[in-house]
Amino acid sequence: MIDIKTELSEFSKKFNTDLATCFPLPDGAEKRVIEAMAYSVMNGGKRLRPYLVCECAGLFGVDYKTAFPAAASLEMLHSYSLIHDDLPAMDNDDLRRGKPTCHKKFDEATAILAGDGLLTYAFEYLSHSLEIAPDVRLTLIQLLSSAAGAFGGMVSGQTLDIYAVPTGSVQADEDIISRLEQMKTGRLLRYACEAGAVLGKASVQERQILISYARKIGQAFQIADDILDREGDQKIVGKTLHKDDSQNKFTFVSYYGIKPAREKAQKLINSAIEEISYFGAKAANLQNLARYIIERNY
Repeated sequence: MIDIKTELSEFSKKFNTDLATCFPLPDGAEKRVIEAMAYSVMNGGKRLRPYLVCECAGLFGVDYKTAFPAAASLEMLHSYSLIHDDLPAMDNDDLRRGKPTCHKKFDEATAILAGDGLLTYAFEYLSHSLEIAPDVRLTLIQLLSSAAGAFGGMVSGQTLDIYAVPTGSVQADEDIISRLEQMKTGRLLRYACEAGAVLGKASVQERQILISYARKIGQAFQIADDILDREGDQKIVGKTLHKDDSQNKFTFVSYYGIKPAREKAQKLINSAIEEISYFGAKAANLQNLARYIIERNY
């Protein structure tokens, strides 16, 4: 079996080296915001989303160099969302990946600007990427903006995360939890897999398989995060734990309980592994990644 931790580690080293070149420092005081952007985007992380872009593109023979701009722009956008999530007005967190959050390392105003900078730079960088054909770039930009936005995208999910409360109706509550995860966590993971399909000019069937795989691992990923918030080791996880309960967050774990939530995650992963087997031996890394998602301790 391929060691997915080693695979991710080797990918991260290469990806981080290339990602660092995207943030040249300008002269003058304005370089502070670039420093804050680079600090946040280079501040560790599993690089799960860019790995998915490259691995899914690789199913169709697309090499790392061609896939990199789509992967890098996604990680920039993801990092913007983390900066803003950590702000006092939202999750009010002091730690991210074991280090001070952007507003603690710099200041709140700089953190807001750094998040804005990463969001806009993600699209600027992707639009200028000559490795990708213009029509494919346009499709990726459309998909990424939709995945990140307020109409069924990540912003909608973040809004639900802040304001959603149980209704007392089983069906309604299950629907809220599912939609929250699908938009907040799931949409960027779906984009990662779908971007690989778009880069590889996948068939409609192949693209749908990758979307379905992404939906299942996305939900399982969020359940694993909810469980880690309850049971994880803060030194390993690298962020403040037990915040879901203290902030009365509506999560898979708060609604279902630890054991049912863990069982649900396992079923989702089993189904994702089975689905991606359509691609044969080429999908081994994606299958192992699915297993890792619920076995990780950070």
